Order: sequence, then structure tokens, then C-alpha cells
Amino acid sequence: MKKLLFTTFWLLGLWCAQAQQKAINQPLADSLAKWAELDQTAAGPRLGRVKDMNDTERANYSDSVFASNERRLQNVFDRYGFPGYALVGKMGSNHFWLMTQHCDHDVAFQEKILAAMQVHVARQNADAKNFAYLTDRVRINTGRKQLYGTQVTYNLNSCQATPKRLADSLTVNKRRKEIGLEPIEAYLNWMSKIHFEMNKAVYEKKGIHQPKLIPEPN
Repeated sequence: MKKLLFTTFWLLGLWCAQAQQKAINQPLADSLAKWAELDQTAAGPRLGRVKDMNDTERANYSDSVFASNERRLQNVFDRYGFPGYALVGKMGSNHFWLMTQHCDHDVAFQEKILAAMQVHVARQNADAKNFAYLTDRVRINTGRKQLYGTQVTYNLNSCQATPKRLADSLTVNKRRKEIGLEPIEAYLNWMSKIHFEMNKAVYEKKGIHQPKLIPEPN
């Protein structure tokens, strides 16, 4: 009988622990998803409401979205700290990070989020790869060389992605592997392909029908 009671209480405790782990702040996660969708209209390709905007209108719209979202993110951070997986799930946490990436107008805010995020990465409560992207973003925005090569620029005459200023390029793949990123050559080729697809009409007018790729390691 005692053994049966112990097993019952153990199973009940396990169930409660699992339920607690799965319980997230769904309303907050939903809000982050809504704001991230708006973010992508400002940062993504010219589709939907931004399709017919000229460059000035698009820039003004994007600046307005990024500024508005930062105020929302700041309110979330002031109340909860960095929203990790346990609070808003993986998708919700990724949405918060994504919008922070686009707060280039306020690098101090990005730095604050980066420091808080590092603690959650160590606890496996946030994405280490996202942390690498934000690390590079902050370093570039503060005039330093990036560590992982995630921030790129493009040769518009060949449609080829190249990393912005990079620290110790000979060991970048070692750093990338340690944090879970693919080799930089594969990443740059992927970025070149995306850039080409997003600007295909422009490049084809120049007689460029495919991006310029680089050899990838075996």
C-alpha cells in the first residue's frame, strides 16, 4: 500500500512538473508574434502594404515600426526580463530576439538585451545561434569587428554576400561550430541566394542570372 501511494504521488509530482514546464504566457507569446509579423513588413521584401511605397516612404515606415516595436519590447523586458523559452516558448523568444535585431537605432537597448540573453543561453532557455547574430549586430553597431560573420554586405555587380568586418577570419568556423552555426562559406552562399531571389528583376536587368557562390568545405 505504501509503495502504491509513493508511486501515485511520484507520478502526480512528475505530471505537475511537466505541466508547469509546458505552461507559457500565451497572451504574451501571441503579442510577440503579432509584433514580429509587423516587423517583417518593415524589414522584409516589398510585399503587401509596402509594395507600392517609394524608398523614402519605405524608410519612414520601417523606422516607425522599429521604434514602436522597441517601446513594446522595452515594456516586456522591464516586466519579465529577457523572455526565454520557459516564459513564451521557442517561437515567442525568437520573435523577441528578431525584433531586437532591428533596433539598430538604439544600440544601448540591443546591448542590454544581449547581456540578459547570455544568461538564458547558458541555461538553455534561449537560442545560442540567435545570441551569435545579436552579438555580431551589436559589435558592428559599436564599431567593432564581428565574431561569427553573420552580418553581411553584398557586391551588387556579382550578387555575392561577404561578411562585414570580421575578427580573426581564419578561426571563424571554429567559433561558428562551437555555437551551432554552419560553416561561413555555406552561410554566405545561402545569403547570396536569398538576396538574388529578393532582387531577381534588378539583377537580371544587369545580365546577372544567378548569384556568385564560393566553394564550401566538405
